[in-house]
Parts: sequence; structure tokens; C-alpha cells
Amino acid sequence: MLDAQRRAQVIASRQCSDTIGVMTTYLLTGDEEYLVSRAIAEIVARTQAHDPDCERVELPGAQLAAGALAETFSPSLFASARVVIIRDGQDVPKALHDSLLAHADTLAESITLVVAHAGGAKGKALLEALRKKGALVQPCLKITKAKERAEFIRAEVKRAGGRTTADAVELIADAVGGNLRELANVCAQLVADSDGVVDIDAVRRYHSGRAEVTGFTVADAVMAGDEAEALAATRWAVGIGVDPVLIADALADGVRTVARVSSAGRGNAYQLASQLGMPAWKIERAQRTARGWSAPALIAAMRVAAELNGAVKGGSEDRVFALERSIGQVIALRSQFKGNS
Repeated sequence: MLDAQRRAQVIASRQCSDTIGVMTTYLLTGDEEYLVSRAIAEIVARTQAHDPDCERVELPGAQLAAGALAETFSPSLFASARVVIIRDGQDVPKALHDSLLAHADTLAESITLVVAHAGGAKGKALLEALRKKGALVQPCLKITKAKERAEFIRAEVKRAGGRTTADAVELIADAVGGNLRELANVCAQLVADSDGVVDIDAVRRYHSGRAEVTGFTVADAVMAGDEAEALAATRWAVGIGVDPVLIADALADGVRTVARVSSAGRGNAYQLASQLGMPAWKIERAQRTARGWSAPALIAAMRVAAELNGAVKGGSEDRVFALERSIGQVIALRSQFKGNS
């Protein structure tokens, strides 16, 4: 059932667009605030396209009162459109469930009802009743798995009118992480910048100018044992003004992450997420990287990273040289101890 909801999530906005004017009640299920807010904004925008004078009314579920409901659902004297948004539907008092459902049954043609419900056990009776009444359901679930994130990225690229490749999707996920708002913005920008073809070269060009990404690009190359790529990325980053401290911090974070994940054993990434306090996608990635590392190599690499931290924060006159030397040392450690992994 959950997998079906996940699949529905990536196409639900298109479904909503196709049914505007047919459905007058929308049920947004899930606790991903970005998806909930975007769905509401789209519903309001479509309604405004039909009626520029559309009124938007937001009501918090926990503070609903019978009088406010009656007033809100009363038809407008001027027949202008109204979108009634009930946030946190799971918090609607049970005493008002019947009243809200009755209003949903008798909505005036000019009124659109949107109920956002977290989707859990709380307030489930209201959730199921709205489903049975034919509300258009749009899942807004949090995305926690790497596969779901990849599906979201592909859907966002398609939504923006583009197409992408599997390696580009993976690179976007690695560079951006799990923030859906940022992922959506990046996908839209990539489509605009690349004439609709979002391949791995387009993603690299996009991220090449982002200082916050370059340090982790260096760290990824180091942990993968690619010295040429790591040094090239370091020189480019320094050339555009990235502080060597940021690169050193990213390298230290890369070493620590692989060490922590490696020491946790071969567990399921989603089970380890709460134990390690990391997102599952980051654990999965570190598990792949850890295959090229042994425990002695990681311990030694952490010492190098600590020494580098002191060097770039004032202990060395040539911070770039300290960076490049440490990169070489860490990669050499990976190769030296590889036979023990």
C-alpha cells in the first residue's frame, strides 16, 4: 500500500491538474511540508486562473469551531471562488468531524475544500471518511529512501519539461541531499540551463559554481581513491575563492562518515539511519565507499585530517600545499591498507 502511495506521489500534481473543475475536495496526506505547501499553492493558482477574485481561507485544524465552519462554507453573495484550506486535519476535534463532512457533502460550486492530513493514526476516521466521499487524494509523504529520492528527481525533471539519465539523477541526489525544496529548485534550474537534457555533464556544470558543493566533491574523490580528480577539484575550488578550511572540513567529514558507517557493520541503511543519526542515502553511499577501506586506513586517515585542520587554520604558511599533501597521504593510506580490508 505504501509503495503505491509513493508512486502516486510523483504524479499526483499532474492528476490534480487534470481534474480541476471536476473535483471540489482535495485530501493531502502526509507530513512533508514542502509537498503539502506546493500542492496547496497549485490548487489555489488553478482556481485563480478560473476566477482572479478567488478568496483563500486557511483554518488550523486544532482551532476549528462550528461557527467558523458555517461561516466559511457559506456561498459568497457575489459567487466568487473560494479555496478553504484546513491545515493539520488530524487535529480537527472529533466533535466537528460530522459537521465538516456535511459541509464537504454540500459544497457550493464556487468553493474548493483542501484538507491537509498527516496521514497517521490520529484523526484517521476523518481521513477515511473523506476518502470514501471521493476526495481527490494527493500523497505528500516524506521521502527517506534513495530509490524514492531518485523517483522524485526524475519526476521533477519531467515536470519541468526535461529528461534525464540515471547517472545524472544519482549525482543530483549526492550533491543536493534530501531537501525536497532544494531538489525541486535544482531540477527546474537544470532543465532551464540545459535545454531540457539533464545529463551528468549538465549537472557537473551546474554545481561547478557552487562553493558549498566543491569541498564535498574533493572529499568524494579522495575517499574513492581518485587523486587526479581530487587535486583538480581542489585547485579549481581554491581558484574560485573557496576557503581551504571548508575543503579540509569536508574531507574530515568524509573520513568520519565512512569510519562510522564501516564500524556499524553491514546493516540495512534504513535501520542504521536512526542509530547513526544520518540519512539513509548518506549511509548507503558510505557503505559503497567503505568497501575500499580498512579500519587501520580509516584510523590513520582521521589523524591526517586532524593535522590538516590545524594546518589550514593557521598552522601552515601554504594552506593549499597542506591540502594537496594531505590528499595524497589519505589516498596513499587507502592503497596501503587495501589488502587488509
